[in-house]
Amino acid sequence: MSLLGFERETLLDLTVNVIPMAIIVFFIVGFGVVPAFGVDPVLTTVQYSLLVVPLVALAALTYYAGKVIERDEAGHEEPVDAASE
Repeated sequence: MSLLGFERETLLDLTVNVIPMAIIVFFIVGFGVVPAFGVDPVLTTVQYSLLVVPLVALAALTYYAGKVIERDEAGHEEPVDAASE
């Protein structure tokens, strides 16, 4: 086991999502340091929600995909549709 409970090969599979997450974090920090669109509370809330919601969703999706990859590599595949058996 390695970081977050994933094996090294699984972590390599999941690294494709690190770049978009890093870009989103860059913009969150950048807009925090230099408020390009002013400091209107409504606009700032919308702006940050458009960054934070996809970041959280991508992180959750990445974690879930890692769990699925680990399960499939371990050979514990479940049938997609029970009616197709």
